[in-house]
Amino acid sequence: MAQFDLPLSRLVSYRPPREEPDDFDEFWRATLAEQDERHPLEVSFDPVDTGLVQVLTEDVTFTGFGGQPVKGWFHRPAGAQPGLGVVVQFVGYNGGRGLAHETTLLAQAGYAVLVMDNRGQGGGKHLVGDTGDSFVTGPAVTGFITQGIDSPETYYYRRHFTDAVRAVRAARQHRLVDADRVLTCGASQGGALSLAAAALGGPVRGAVVDVPFLTHVRHATEITDAAPYSELVRYLGARRDRVEAAFRTLSYFDGVNLAARVGARGLFSVGLLDTICPPSAVYAAYNHYAGPKEMVVYPYNGHEHGQAYQDVEHLRFVREVLGAP
Repeated sequence: MAQFDLPLSRLVSYRPPREEPDDFDEFWRATLAEQDERHPLEVSFDPVDTGLVQVLTEDVTFTGFGGQPVKGWFHRPAGAQPGLGVVVQFVGYNGGRGLAHETTLLAQAGYAVLVMDNRGQGGGKHLVGDTGDSFVTGPAVTGFITQGIDSPETYYYRRHFTDAVRAVRAARQHRLVDADRVLTCGASQGGALSLAAAALGGPVRGAVVDVPFLTHVRHATEITDAAPYSELVRYLGARRDRVEAAFRTLSYFDGVNLAARVGARGLFSVGLLDTICPPSAVYAAYNHYAGPKEMVVYPYNGHEHGQAYQDVEHLRFVREVLGAP
């Protein structure tokens, strides 16, 4: 696969106008306030035996959108004392929280990690899930990007982004966590959730946003036919009368608009061969990101981006942002 998008010399300055509704901030303020009023956050942390001795894990359950319980894992170093910095980690499309031992790298480095399950996902080939979604409504193409897309109020990612905000709040409630030392992290859909949690959930120290999904969405559908954006293309190919209404809904969830509201330090990554989350869509969010930021570029990689090499960047960034464990 050759590079198909803009050359890097143009990507670094690619900053398209934001397609943002006038009531963006009010929509999210009202959404989160309504959920707080109707479904106050409750969190439980229950120890589980994973077979590991240097990392301890707790099974997390917290109140998500609509009062629905959302699962997660909370990992921490064995023998940790109060004052831990915590990374809230979000998972990619069709994935779930996985098995408990699969997401312990940052806990091995001395930090706490809360891994949020994805509602309704986790039935694919990687990272199994344990959280359902009780609010599916309306016609949709198989997948999640078109679920409830007729309005922002019914859209799947309204629920999912609210869960992400609450995951950060849940992590802050653990007895060993320093509530002021919080960082969000994720790749692809997880990158979208990382942006959403950092933008909507109160101040965090930093955000890791690897190859983010749901950014510059209309543009992405015009230059790639890869899933998941192809799900949206198929839906709009059938629902020709709903094109503008769908993109209006998506504007409340587009990472370009969320990025403009994050003042924390950011670490992004991009694969210049990525047909799933095209480089220009990634750079659109990066160049609108309001906080201090850095981009790691993988010229000969696609959506897998840096993998273990990017893990090294994560370890560096977390230490710089949260301080030594």
